[in-house]
Amino acid sequence: MDQITPGTGGEREFRAALARYATGVTVVTALSDRGPIGMTANSFTSVSLDPPLVLWCPARASARCLTFVAAEHYAIHVLAADQLDLCRRFARSGEDFSGIGMTTTPEGLPLLSGCLARFDCAAEAVHDGGDHAILVGRVLRAALRKGEPLLFWDGRYGDFLHHN
Repeated sequence: MDQITPGTGGEREFRAALARYATGVTVVTALSDRGPIGMTANSFTSVSLDPPLVLWCPARASARCLTFVAAEHYAIHVLAADQLDLCRRFARSGEDFSGIGMTTTPEGLPLLSGCLARFDCAAEAVHDGGDHAILVGRVLRAALRKGEPLLFWDGRYGDFLHHN
């Protein structure tokens, strides 16, 4: 096993080491002053069952980061294996909701259909996380269905059987 020390010119290797951890893929949606906005993120995790808290981390370099940091509410959608198109759409552009069977929460949040799970959140806290912001949300409602997840590992998307 190769050893690296982050911050000493080994950033590429550090990123490669992080990529060895497989994650699920989410799209987080909120309302901006221009309408609905979305962002693909794989930095999502549970924090607490009581109270029900989750967190995710948008990159500060993203033009959408400040909108999510300021949002009072957001919805986190866990993508299914057949939703790679949604993943890629919201990785590129956060405002293209065309052709998506979108509904809304009582708070007006845009909701994406077909996801494996969804967490409707009220902003609980924002923390500094270096080149990312750490957003903690209090889960107001959750929804789920059966299915296979979309996974991200080593720079590639796939499911338990295939890599895309």
